[in-house]
Amino acid sequence: MQSLSNRAKQVEKKPFTLAERAYLPAIFQGLSITMRHFFMKKATIRYPEETRPFSPVFRGLHVLKRDEAGRERCTACGLCAVACPAEAITMVAGERKKGEENLYREEKYAISYEINMLRCIFCGLCEEACPKAAVYLQADKMAPPRYERDEFIYGKDRLVEPVSPDARSKRGIQLTDEQAVKLRAQLA
Repeated sequence: MQSLSNRAKQVEKKPFTLAERAYLPAIFQGLSITMRHFFMKKATIRYPEETRPFSPVFRGLHVLKRDEAGRERCTACGLCAVACPAEAITMVAGERKKGEENLYREEKYAISYEINMLRCIFCGLCEEACPKAAVYLQADKMAPPRYERDEFIYGKDRLVEPVSPDARSKRGIQLTDEQAVKLRAQLA
């Protein structure tokens, strides 16, 4: 078959030298690469003791936020579940009973709210879809490792933000001592 460019080059096959037949250049080249990597800085870290800095756009562990009065913001509208491309969010809506005004903001609230962390891709679409700013992906925490599959299904017991002013966070940032005292005074 004739080439299209007519620039074919004939290559001569020259015999190997004694060192090349014994693979000595290849062995020394491999040893030099090994020795070079031996003295390089390690790429791994000792995870529980050391942590790498998070990216500024990191989306971590989910949290269901509370309002200023300590009531749950979620109204069980279902927009977060619809927006989730992995279909990781499930919820059951219910109506608020008389005397529960201090627990829930609206007449409708989420009786059950679950996120399957094995399915979640941490895209943040649930956070963007929520009209009440109830769902938030924390920028400083990631889902901890677990051993059983059912431990990866996070319910309201793990997702709802704590009521204590010392444990509260605003948009994923822990409150300072002065802010916690001020908030405690407002709630009292």
